[in-house]
Amino acid sequence: MSFLNPFRIIKSFKYAIKGIIYTFKEEQNFRFHIVSAFFVFALMMILDTSLLEKAFLIFLVGLVIIAELINSIFERIVDIIRPRLHPYAKKIKDMTAAIVLIAAMVSFVCGLIIFIPKIIVF
Repeated sequence: MSFLNPFRIIKSFKYAIKGIIYTFKEEQNFRFHIVSAFFVFALMMILDTSLLEKAFLIFLVGLVIIAELINSIFERIVDIIRPRLHPYAKKIKDMTAAIVLIAAMVSFVCGLIIFIPKIIVF
């Protein structure tokens, strides 16, 4: 058996893509972040962003999407382990939602810092 079995790698990618598709279909906030990502990418192409700015914006978009995926995962786990009846269940869900909110707010502010001067010049 080889160290890098291409069939196993392809299978792993298929599972990951299924997870993204599932999350996209089931989670409204995930869809919002994906649409926002396309908006950011469009602005990157329209406005004169440097390579470093593009890399930073792509990193921030990825950070928000990852945070939203983690939030969705925790919501499902909490629902399975401790349904909404337990007070900690709500607190855990609120805390993971806070992760997304903070990531999105930081990304939004960084996006404004990068884009506003370019929009003014445009």
